[in-house]
Amino acid sequence: MSAQGNNAAPVIIKKKKVIGGDGHHGGAWKVAYADFVTAMMAFFLLMWLLNATTEKQRKGIADYFSPTIPINRISGGGSGNFGGESVFSELVLPQNGTGASERHTTESDRARGRIGLDETGQELTSPDDGTTDDNKALERVEDLLMGRGGESMVSDRVQRHILTRVTDEGLVIEMFDLEDARLFEGESDSPTGLLRDIAALIASVSELVENRIAVEGHTSARPIVARLNPVWDLSASRADRMRRLLEEDGVPSARMRRVTGHADREPVVEDRMAIRNNRLEVILLRSDL
Repeated sequence: MSAQGNNAAPVIIKKKKVIGGDGHHGGAWKVAYADFVTAMMAFFLLMWLLNATTEKQRKGIADYFSPTIPINRISGGGSGNFGGESVFSELVLPQNGTGASERHTTESDRARGRIGLDETGQELTSPDDGTTDDNKALERVEDLLMGRGGESMVSDRVQRHILTRVTDEGLVIEMFDLEDARLFEGESDSPTGLLRDIAALIASVSELVENRIAVEGHTSARPIVARLNPVWDLSASRADRMRRLLEEDGVPSARMRRVTGHADREPVVEDRMAIRNNRLEVILLRSDL
């Protein structure tokens, strides 16, 4: 029995080691492929933008992504002259009422939608694209008033009372009351020192152009129970006082086209009795009007 047991063939067990390298590699290739496709999409989008936009529009896109520009026409800041105010603040931020990177609005009062080249290869523009001498002159005055391009002629005390916008009629320079600073003494047409400073400033910058001038007065509404409502007489007398201040500061009377009072009929905020509706508008009229 012992001899037979010793002659038995040994039992050999083979273990096959399975290596995962022959499988689907865990799906990592899918992530790499997705990154590649995303990069290609970004590349073709960049190529399209370079071909479809003008130099001015490309500058606007670059400014949008540049954090080193605190103030420009299409972006605002929360420090410095704004004093931490929101860039949408009606009371302190000078606005021009347009969107995107264009100075003039379209018929829909929003940013221009026509960009790129037409079928002839020419740049698409609108009839009022700011290229005329009249527009350039008005824009120069606006830039000086708003301190764009580092050429500020306005102190912070005065700047928060001024708002400008370019319209079909011309350059509108709006001056308005704030709770802590008024343009006139009480309910009268007697100007404060602040309004005299603003008038001197407007008279100075208006020397850069020869456009005729219109002055308009607006007031906030009075309680409906008031026996005497002075808004018509007050708005007209304030507008006329602004005209006289401009002429005292050197604006020729021949440049005055009209002086009008609008009472409380054109409020700029929903609350018709809000002090923000107390305002004056000096309009540098276009030369063709």
